Amino acid sequence: MQENYNRLIFPGRFQPLHIGHIKAIEYALNLSKELIIVVGSAQESYTIKNPLTAGERIEIIKSVLAREFGYDYCQRIYIVPIMDIEMNKVWVQYLKMLLPEFDGVVSGNSLVLNLFKDMGLKAIMQPMFNRNLCSGTNIRNSIIEGNDDWRRCIPDYLYEILEKYNFIERLKSLSRGD
Repeated sequence: MQENYNRLIFPGRFQPLHIGHIKAIEYALNLSKELIIVVGSAQESYTIKNPLTAGERIEIIKSVLAREFGYDYCQRIYIVPIMDIEMNKVWVQYLKMLLPEFDGVVSGNSLVLNLFKDMGLKAIMQPMFNRNLCSGTNIRNSIIEGNDDWRRCIPDYLYEILEKYNFIERLKSLSRGD
């Protein structure tokens, strides 16, 4: 793919980062000179929906990108935590206020794509990777249920990174209400 855009954004909560995210990041990097990875719901942590902190997610993303794409990525990728505003209509305007200028978004979320289209920005649907299994919600639910299917959704080395943050035990503890 040829670079068509100066800068795109790729928003997500990355709870946790998985192969679908990695493939979408690669896709977006092939379309643009630079990519802003927006770590959404930055104010949330230690909940079942958002077990990792924004800082932990940023460190995980940086580790994975270095491993997957090499250290040259840092010249082309920004990783920015953004708190939720819970007002869909003005969300893109909010991002425009907080981020460097961007041409559009790469996402698998139809609401996000529509919000960008409504603002006259490019909205690019990412290719999906085994979404029935490999979504953050499914991964978290599998962990809580004690099912190891989720391990197929992350590279082997990412399991060790998640262990550094006690991700699995934290999630199980949260589900028990400890």
